[in-house]
Order: sequence, then C-alpha cells, then structure tokens
Amino acid sequence: MGTITSANTSFSLGIASVFPVPVPLQGFAADDIFDTDPLESAEVMMGVDGVLSAGFVFVPVKMSITLQADSASNLVFDAWYAAQQAAKEVFSAFGVVIFPTLGTKYALINGILSTYKPTPDAKRVLQPRKFAITWQSTPVAVV
Repeated sequence: MGTITSANTSFSLGIASVFPVPVPLQGFAADDIFDTDPLESAEVMMGVDGVLSAGFVFVPVKMSITLQADSASNLVFDAWYAAQQAAKEVFSAFGVVIFPTLGTKYALINGILSTYKPTPDAKRVLQPRKFAITWQSTPVAVV
C-alpha cells in the first residue's frame, strides 16, 4: 500500500522577469504547505420553468502557499512583489508541483501574485507567512 505523505512533494516556481529559472520552494509551514480553492467548473442556471441549463466556463485556480517565518523562500515572494512595485507592472509566474506518492505532476501556468503578506505575524514566535497565486490553469500529468 502506498502512502499519502506530503514530505516528498516538490514545488518549483519561476517568475520570468525576476527568477527566469524556476527555484525550488522550501521551508513550508508544518501543517499547511499549500492548498487550492475548489473550482466552479460550470455556470449553472435554473429557468423559471424548472429546466436546468449549464455551460462551460474557464475559471482561475487560486492557490495559497504557507511558508515558515524563517523560510529562505520568502525572499522569492518578496523579490516578486518588490519588482512589481518598482515596475508598476504585474509579472506572471510558472511552476511545477510534483507529488511522488501519487505519481502526478501539475504544471502551473500563468500565475499572478494575488495576495502578498509582507511580514510574519509576531506572536510568541514568528508565525508563517501566507501568499496566494492565481493560476490560469494547473493541468495534471502522470509521472
């Protein structure tokens, strides 16, 4: 029987104007590495006569990434945000997530930094920082 561990999952991220060669992210929070929001995969409407209609729609994929306060990978997001602020422009990202335990790989296509947390919360110990990237698509492949 296989396992469902996240410990061997890898996540590499590139930003064409900042990090043109993808860098591996590391130093994730212990119980919250990353997650994606559920997708509304169809537009659905019920007519007044009770007939259901539906249509295909493209939808973005929102992914949250959580890094420990001392993760070196926080610098990737800091540099991305700073470059956008300096240029007054939005820079898109690309990446790949590999789940060896599932034998799957996800291509991350045309991502926009949609949420940026500039500092960790200072509590008893510094808290993880959470970032969000909104992807155009995340197709899956079997590895």
